[in-house]
Amino acid sequence: METAVPNEAELLERALRFDRQALAQIYDLYSPGIHRYALRLLGDTAQAEDCVAETFSRFLHALRARKGPRNYIQAYLYRTAHNWIADQYRKAPSAPVELSEQIADKHAGPEDEYWEQNRQARLRLALRKLTPDQQQVIALKFVEGWENEAVARALGKPVGAVKSLQHRALATLQRLLRNEEL
Repeated sequence: METAVPNEAELLERALRFDRQALAQIYDLYSPGIHRYALRLLGDTAQAEDCVAETFSRFLHALRARKGPRNYIQAYLYRTAHNWIADQYRKAPSAPVELSEQIADKHAGPEDEYWEQNRQARLRLALRKLTPDQQQVIALKFVEGWENEAVARALGKPVGAVKSLQHRALATLQRLLRNEEL
């Protein structure tokens, strides 16, 4: 018999009591999305897996210290993942960009594959030139498909600020990619 997914408030209440089933449900619900988010920003499967592990480790430590999420588990986890990713960028700002095998089209010819890898690498470099908040808005809006209100909750900003961040990020990306400043 399949169990219905409880709402976030109920899950959070149970997680605060360290209910193993609730913690497992939280992991099962949110780890795939966080992995996709990290993989898109980092371009490396191993680093994305490290990000997921560290995000949930930090989540558990925060719960234990009573400093975890107060309302929105998903927003808290994505903010934690984003902070971990930003730390990785700061530690190795000039790290080479590697393309994930999962992103490359397996049916493309060598020339097509080269141009796609080139395009992906240029885009990833352009994304790294955005501010951390702009990166997070772009990833949550266009990779994860979140609505502005959910992104605003995750960032702890008003919806208008999210729209502004998105507009500035897209304008910057367009300028960088058009002018080939990469």
